[in-house]
Amino acid sequence: MYQITFSKQSMEELNKLEIIDQMQLVERISNLSPKQLARPREPLGKFHREGKTFYRLRAGEFRLYFEVEGDFINNRYMLHKNTLTDFIVRAKLPLSQEQLLEQHQSFWKYLETLTKNH
Repeated sequence: MYQITFSKQSMEELNKLEIIDQMQLVERISNLSPKQLARPREPLGKFHREGKTFYRLRAGEFRLYFEVEGDFINNRYMLHKNTLTDFIVRAKLPLSQEQLLEQHQSFWKYLETLTKNH
């Protein structure tokens, strides 16, 4: 069994949820086994970025992006499904955590300005 850690961004997203939803998400990631991580299948995926192995877990309305380091699962990002930010991470585009947080807000504001101008 793994110990789970959450980044600041992940904790902020997690804290926005009802307690029952928080528990369900934590349960989903906590129940991952070494066997599942070795051979990921939906709803679990695996990709490499900058020499590191990342995993993506589909959990309801969210996508959890994490690394495994020894006995720890370090959840780096918790993103809403079907958002630009989720696409960028999934598409393996280079992006810092600060850019990740900024991108989501600014992209939607940009789209709003396009609809107002037409």
